[in-house]
Amino acid sequence: MKNLNKCLLVSFVLGVLYAIYIVAYFGGAVGGSEGAEQAGAAIATALVTPHMICTVLAVIFNGLGLFMNKRGFALTGAILYAVAIVMFIPYFIFIIIQMILSFVGFAKMKKA
Repeated sequence: MKNLNKCLLVSFVLGVLYAIYIVAYFGGAVGGSEGAEQAGAAIATALVTPHMICTVLAVIFNGLGLFMNKRGFALTGAILYAVAIVMFIPYFIFIIIQMILSFVGFAKMKKA
């Protein structure tokens, strides 16, 4: 790998792991139950869906910023991590590191 931004790389890896976890967790929650339990799982999934979408988009832009070495993509990914935190505040602990590392990685990138 060529001269990759280490902060963005760590943020990307953590983001991919978290995105896989949250999509798998809430994706499997709805199908594996019956009755009221299924209704509760559907409501929980509906509440977390905007958070999941922002997180997946943040990971995509983070990866684009990392591998294409584009500041704009890195900044967009960092902002989307922040938006994902606001979308579902109870899960902020899972994304705060990625957000901080993305902003630091963006700041360390050379201006073109």
